[in-house]
Amino acid sequence: MPEEWRRDGFLISTDPALIDLRVVHRWLSESSYWVPGIPFDVVRRGIDGSLNFGLYAAGGKPQAGLARIITDYATFAYVCDVFVLDEYRGRGLGTWLMECVAAHPRLQSLRRWMLGTKDAHTLYEKTGFTPVAAPDRWMERADADIYTRTAGYSTTTEDA
Repeated sequence: MPEEWRRDGFLISTDPALIDLRVVHRWLSESSYWVPGIPFDVVRRGIDGSLNFGLYAAGGKPQAGLARIITDYATFAYVCDVFVLDEYRGRGLGTWLMECVAAHPRLQSLRRWMLGTKDAHTLYEKTGFTPVAAPDRWMERADADIYTRTAGYSTTTEDA
C-alpha cells in the first residue's frame, strides 16, 4: 500500500504508478551533476528496484520532484536522485520530501543511511544526516563516465 503525505496543494507518494519517467529522466540526464546522460532504461530500472518518493503538484500531476531510496528494509538505505524541479524550489519542498522519507514506516529500524551530495549538506542535516564518522573505513568503486562511454545505450526518452 503506497504511503502519501499532503501539504499546501502538493502530494508526496510512494505509488510507483504516479511517477512520470520522462520528467525524471529528463531532469537526471540534463540537470543533475551526478548522472549526466543517464540512459532512459537505466532510470527505469533504478526506479523499478527502489522505494520512490514522488513529489507532485496539484494532487498528482505534474511531477515536481523525487527521492529514490535503495534499501533492504532491514539494516541499510542509500538515498539518491533527490531533486525538486526549478519551478517548485524555494518552498521548503526538498526538506518536506526528506522528512517524509525519514518518516516512512518501513524505514524506521535501519542501522545506517548513506547519501552523497556536492552542495545540499544543510538540507540533509535537517533530517539527521552528518558527515561520515569514520571515512577511513569507507571505500567506493565509481565510474563517473559510464553513460558517455557505454555503447548501445540511448539517452533519449523512449516512446510509451
